[in-house]
Amino acid sequence: MSTSGSLRLGRVWSVPIRIRPGAVLMGLVLVGLFGPRLDAAGFSNPWLVAVLAVLSLYVSVLLHEIAHVAAARRYDLPVHSVTLHLLGGETLLEADSATAREELVTAASGPLASAVIGGAGLAAGAALGDGQAGEIVMTLGLINLLVAGINLLPALPLDGGRVVRAIAWAVTGRERSGIVVAGWTGRFAALASFALGAWLLLQGGRTAWLDLALCAMVGLFMWAGSSQALRIADRAARIDRLQARRMYDSTRPDPEWPRLHVDLTGDELLRAMSHEPADAYAVVDGDGEVLGTLRTRTVNRQYRAGARR
Repeated sequence: MSTSGSLRLGRVWSVPIRIRPGAVLMGLVLVGLFGPRLDAAGFSNPWLVAVLAVLSLYVSVLLHEIAHVAAARRYDLPVHSVTLHLLGGETLLEADSATAREELVTAASGPLASAVIGGAGLAAGAALGDGQAGEIVMTLGLINLLVAGINLLPALPLDGGRVVRAIAWAVTGRERSGIVVAGWTGRFAALASFALGAWLLLQGGRTAWLDLALCAMVGLFMWAGSSQALRIADRAARIDRLQARRMYDSTRPDPEWPRLHVDLTGDELLRAMSHEPADAYAVVDGDGEVLGTLRTRTVNRQYRAGARR
C-alpha cells in the first residue's frame, strides 16, 4: 500500500506509523453504530463511550500491527511502515516471506495479539462486576476480539487472506498457488459480506443502513484486495512463461545488437533486456554461437497472450 495521502503519527522501533483518511471515515461510521446500541444498553454517556471505544479500537489496531512488526523482525524482514486505514491497519514489509512458515507466523501474529488482549479485557471486565466500569472494560475486550475477527477474514491483504495464502503455499509448494487460492477465497468472502449487508437491511432497525454501509465497505475492500492479488499472480505467471528459447526466430541478427543467452526465462530475461534496451537481440548459446533473433515486440506479444505457444 502506498503511504501517499497519509499522516505520519510517529515511530515504533524506527518504523513510521501513519494514518489514512479512510481510518477517520471508518471511525465516524463506528461511532454511529456503537452510539445507539450503547444508549439502548443504558449507558449514561453513550456517545462519549462510543468515541472512547473507537479510539481504543485504533489503539488495539496499532498493537495488532506492532505484533506483526515484532514477528517480521524475528525473521529479519525489513518493515517499511505501519499504516492505519479504512478497515484497520497494514504493516508494509520491504521483502516477501521466504517460506510458507514465515508467512503464516507473520500473518497470524497480529490476530493472535488482538485475541490475547481481548481475552484479558473480558476477564478483567468480569472481575470488575456489573458496573459501567466493568462493562467498558468488557467492551474494550470485545473490540479487540472484533479486530482479530475482522483481520482473520480470508481476503488479501487482510491477515486471514495471508493465512490462507500460507496454508495453500505449504500444501502446493508454490507461492503463486497460495496467492491464487487466497484471491478467490477473498472474492467469495466479499460477496458474502455484500449478502450479509443486504440481509441486515431487510431486517430493519435503526442502524440497518449503517450496517449495510459497513458490510459494503468491508466487501469492497476485500474484493479490491483479492482482485489485485489475482492480477499480480497472473502477471507473475505470464512473466514466468517467457522463454527466450521458444520466442526467437532464425533471422540472422545484426552484429551490433545486444546478446541474450538462449536459456534466459522469466524475470531474468526481462532484467537482461532492460539492462540493454533494444528492439531486437542476438540469441546465443553457452559457446557464444549465434542462434537467431529475439524481437522485443515478440516478447510483448507473448506476454499479452499469456506467453503460451
